[in-house]
Formats: sequence, C-alpha cells, structure tokens
Amino acid sequence: MVFAKVNTMTPPSPKIADSHAQWASQELLVIREIARLLGRSLDPGHTIREMLRLLSEFLGLNRGRVVLPDAEGGQLAIRYAYGLTEAEMRRGRYAVGEGITGRVYASGQTLIVQDIDAEPGFLCRAVERSRLPQETVAFLALPIEMDNQVAGVLGVHRLRHRNRQFAQDVQILRIVATLIAQILKINALVAQRTARLESENRALKFALERSAALHGIVGESPLIVNALRQIEQVADTDATVLLLGESGTGKELFARALHLFSARRDAPFIKVNCGAIPETLFESELFGHEKGAFTGATAGRPGRFEQADGGTLFLDEIGDLPLPMQVKLLRVLQERTVQRIGGRHEIPVNVRIVAATSHDLQQRVAQGQFRLDLYYRLNVIPVRLPSLRERPEDVRSLTRYFLNHINQTYQRSVNITPDALDRLAAYSWPGNVRQLRNVLERMALLAANQTITASDVQAVLATESVPSSAAIAPEFPVSATVQPGGVVRPYRLVREEERAAIMDALTQTRGNKSRAAQRLGLTLRQLNYRIKLLGISLPR
Repeated sequence: MVFAKVNTMTPPSPKIADSHAQWASQELLVIREIARLLGRSLDPGHTIREMLRLLSEFLGLNRGRVVLPDAEGGQLAIRYAYGLTEAEMRRGRYAVGEGITGRVYASGQTLIVQDIDAEPGFLCRAVERSRLPQETVAFLALPIEMDNQVAGVLGVHRLRHRNRQFAQDVQILRIVATLIAQILKINALVAQRTARLESENRALKFALERSAALHGIVGESPLIVNALRQIEQVADTDATVLLLGESGTGKELFARALHLFSARRDAPFIKVNCGAIPETLFESELFGHEKGAFTGATAGRPGRFEQADGGTLFLDEIGDLPLPMQVKLLRVLQERTVQRIGGRHEIPVNVRIVAATSHDLQQRVAQGQFRLDLYYRLNVIPVRLPSLRERPEDVRSLTRYFLNHINQTYQRSVNITPDALDRLAAYSWPGNVRQLRNVLERMALLAANQTITASDVQAVLATESVPSSAAIAPEFPVSATVQPGGVVRPYRLVREEERAAIMDALTQTRGNKSRAAQRLGLTLRQLNYRIKLLGISLPR
C-alpha cells in the first residue's frame, strides 16, 4: 500500500508523451462533461452516478462508489455507485476503521492498494474477487471532505498494468471528490432549508387553522378565555364535548374551533340541528336509509353519522331530540355502528361527538324529557359558554370586529363613536352575540352618515324586545345564578335608586364587597358592575 508520486525529472519518450497527451485530453473531456452535469442538475443520485460512469468509460477507473455514513451514523454504506449491482451495494457496509474504506474514513488519508490480492486489509466485501478481471487489480480510496471533516469515501478499481500513472488517477479523483463534496453539501443545505420551510408551513397552516377556528370567537374576558382553554385542552382527544349556553352565544363556532384544533381537522364537520328536523325524519336524517325503505326512498342515502365518518358530528340543540331517537342515539354512541332504515348490516363509524344545548338537561332529565343514561354519555366534557351580559368587556371588541366584517361585506366605511360603544356595552343583550351582530348590521346599513352615534344606538335598541322599564336605565344582567332546586335568580336592572343601598351596605361592611353583595342579594360581579356604573367610591 503506497502513495503514488509522479517523477517529473526524466523527460518522457515521444511514445509516452503521446500517451500522456491522450490521457490529458480524456481528463479534460471528463471534467467538461462533469461541468455540464453540474449545470443541469444537482440531484446527487443522478449526478454522482454519471460522474462515476465518466471515470469508468474514459479513464478506466471502474466500479466507482461513494461510501457515506448510514442514517444511524454507526456504519458506512455504499450510497452511490456505477458498475455495482444492487446486491453488491447492499453488501458494501463497513465499520469505521474496517478495511481500506473504513481506514480512509477514519484517517482522512488517501490509500492506494496496488494489488488487492496482496493486501489483507482489502475485504472484497462488495464485489467478489471472481467477478473482477483475473489480473492484478488495484484499488484507490480517497476521503470526501466537507468543512474540513471527512464526510465519506470515494473508491474505484483499476487495472495495475496500464499506460497511466497512479498519480494522474489520484489527481483527477481528488477533483471529482471535491465536486462530490460540493454536491453533497448543497444537497444537505437544500434539505435543511426544505425541512425548515416545511416546519414553517406546518406552523403557518396551524396558525391559519387556529385563526379560522377562532373566526367569530372574539373576546378577552376570563370567561371566554377559560372556555377556549378547555376546548384546546380536549381537542386532541376523542372525548365527547357538551357545549352549554344560551341561544346566540356561539356554540357552533366553538364546535368548529374544537374540530379545527383536533387531528380530525381535514375530515368532515357535519352539523345537525336537532330542533329543526321533524320527528318523523330524524332516523333517516341521522342514520340514512336504503333504496325502497319507505315511500319516496328512490335511492339509498347515507345519514349524518356516515357523512361525518373520520370527522366531527355536531348535534346542536340536543335537548330537543325526541325520546325514541335518544334510545337509538345512545346505542350508536355505545357501539359506534349505525344501521340504515331498511338496511340489514351495521356500518361502523368513527365519529367525534360534540353536542350543544341551551336547555338545562338536568331539569329535562328530572321532568322525564331526557334520558339520564344519554345525559351521562354526553356530559363527558361540559364546557359552559358565557352569555354576552356576563362579559360586557368584550362588547367593544366584538362591535369593532363585526363592523369591520360588515364594512367589507357591504363595501361600507361605517365607524362608531365612544358614546355609542358605551351604550352597547350597557345593554343586556338577551339574544347574546347573534343579537349584537344583527343590531350592528341594521345600524350600518341604515346609517344616515358614516358614523354610528349614541342616539342611533338608543333608537335601534328601543325597537328590541326588552321590558319597558329598561328605558329608565340600560339593562345589564350579569351572570344568572342557579339556586338549589334549579331556580334561576332573575336578572336585575341597574338603577340610580340603588346607590344609597349600595353605599350603606359598603359602609356597614367597612368596604368588604363580598359581604356587601351578600347583604344586597347580589353576586360579587353584579355589585362590582353597579359600583363602576354608578361611580360609587369605596369607604375608607
């Protein structure tokens, strides 16, 4: 095993000089063709194999192979080759320091084996000796270096007895090894950038999906933030979620948010309004029917469960589901199969259930209108959605959000004054967010100018269905409290006449608002709102 050197002291004979000129011409041809390869493509698989083919066909450097660390980094493996079969490439695996290839990788030095039969360190692992020419065969192995570190090994066979010096082969192989290192480096950088872009795209996609999920869910109040946090916590599970809240609080928006937060986001989201389907059509709507199952069934039709397979089924107003259908729904939830009307076979379904209701299901159970076992099946993760009167601090942000959306939809540029915002925030909104949006849309479309004023708000709110006593002061019911026995504490109006009673209670309790609220029969939130609205200073 030696390092080849070129002796330039003795002038070559004319015959040798002609041979050298011929080899030089071949080398230039190989380099020119490699340059063309690099100009067309940097795909390592194609480009490196073609480079090794040029070395074989024009310079007699046969069975070229590029050996790189495997994915685990524990062994070296032939990654690219020319003149080797797939089986030979698979056999070409070496530990670091093993054989000629492993030693070149470990040391970073070029090794030349002038006769592989006379070198014990040459393993003949990839190519069996019987498949090589039956004469003296040499092997050249050079390190492929990237950033001053050995990244791989370039190895070739050649016949020892050729009219060409080893030093010339080593010179051209060093050039090729340098070019291969550049290809590998560029490919690694492209792979890193691609991975980073894919990661950024995934993050952007998630952000867009999150933005889409929160479309219409606006607010920063503790109650709304808590509801969203609960949704996010259970989104990646398949647990059944029960959304509880008054009509207009955005239950469908929360259900869609839950779907888009989950791993089922690319599957269907199917909505069923249980309060809008005639009782005679419930079974067909939910479970589907076969052709001829009943009069008018001219073709088979999958039900909503089948349509939602793999995704989310949103059962809105589940409290309005008829009792006979509650039994069948319970069976589907337990067995995860449906049977179409007129069908003979059960169809498995993989559906995540999200139910919603504006009713008190416990009260309905007590009245015999809702099955207790179905209630327990649905009430796995209850999430209460606050009414708008429980989060007055969100009215302003909701107003701006809706006005912006209305302006874009109708090509308007309507603004609202601070006084008008205060009037909106002081109103009770019995229809919740839905009512707020409708009122804003009406004012924006009927506005005489580009600004909504407090008088505009007052005029529109006067037409809403509110008690006549609300004209004395804006109605603002805060959270309704459920008392023992299921009795709901009625909402109360904020009146100027309450000032004296509140100040007296605060004086008697030395400013302790919790005790003062108990004396007045209010919640702490209701008392805080009245203190703020009436401008009451706490006693020292």
